Amino acid sequence: MSATALALQDFARYDDAACDARIRAAKEALGSRCAILGHHYQRDEVFAHADFSGDSLKLSAQAAQSDAEYIVFCGVHFMAEVADILSRDEQTVILPDMAAGCSMADMANLRNVERAWRELSDVLEPDETITPVTYINSAADLKAFCGRHGGIVCTSSNARGVLDWSFSRREKVLFFPDQHLGRNTAYDMGIGLDEMVVWDYDKPMGGLTADQIRNARMILWKGFCSVHQMFHPNHIKKFREEHPQGKVISHPENAFEVCQASDVVGSTETILKTVRASEPGSHWLVGTELNLVNRLHHEMAEKNVKVQFMSPVVCMCSTMFRTDPQHLAWVMENLAEGHVVNQIKVDASEAREAKAALDLMLEITA
Repeated sequence: MSATALALQDFARYDDAACDARIRAAKEALGSRCAILGHHYQRDEVFAHADFSGDSLKLSAQAAQSDAEYIVFCGVHFMAEVADILSRDEQTVILPDMAAGCSMADMANLRNVERAWRELSDVLEPDETITPVTYINSAADLKAFCGRHGGIVCTSSNARGVLDWSFSRREKVLFFPDQHLGRNTAYDMGIGLDEMVVWDYDKPMGGLTADQIRNARMILWKGFCSVHQMFHPNHIKKFREEHPQGKVISHPENAFEVCQASDVVGSTETILKTVRASEPGSHWLVGTELNLVNRLHHEMAEKNVKVQFMSPVVCMCSTMFRTDPQHLAWVMENLAEGHVVNQIKVDASEAREAKAALDLMLEITA
């Protein structure tokens, strides 16, 4: 065991094949003490080492239920935060690359959300009128904000159940950071587009009038996923012209027009489950991140099911892509040597409030 942690720069000289061998050796040395989590959007070279795969909440729950002492989350920062919040005290969460963030999550920060809450109080009594709902793709301090204000967290799988609960308590919802998930879910619940407004966090009062705020049921934060903004209705139109019997499935982070033109709209888990259950000879156009679609394409080819990526240009989650074999080898070898690097630790009071919002979500959507 070395006295000091191994340096990241030393691993930059190893190619992917060498890193693959080093990761496998470290995994063998650590055994059940370590669990590697791989998000669906992770690159193949890293995803191949995952002990658990899935979306962010599913992975965090699996890790918390495991016997692993170390949880290496191959995803992005907010995912590792959720894993730390839900894991046991004796478990340590590690993010291979601290620069692996989420551009959507960065569009809503605590300072701007708290300012919006204060500005809304000039028109309404927000703690009595509005339920704050944050998508799980957000920082821990925003989940804690929801916990303090009687709010809740949602995922792309349970957003409808969360909104049903929210509207049963208060007349309005402030939904952040992804406007598209909020809009698509609310519209499917029968809430009209004229009952939704977008809060522009760069403008005073979100760029809205007092009457617009009073008349709205959904106040949508001006946030979005850069990957899902690459998909357009014309991509679907072209596919249907070329493949009249084909089906289109899209993630709800896509724009409203894309989701309305799709046959099925659902989370990554829904996309996988739906396509895997389809009949031989089926042809699917899929509107979500490239790595997931490529793996599904190869998997379903054996079952004579065609899976096609929606965009004609490559669009992957660039921040997720930061987690490469070199970073994973670095953290794994350090663990095997007895050194914890890149630990993610949420402040205790913040974690407590965030967990309240997460636990409430799990309770009402169980």
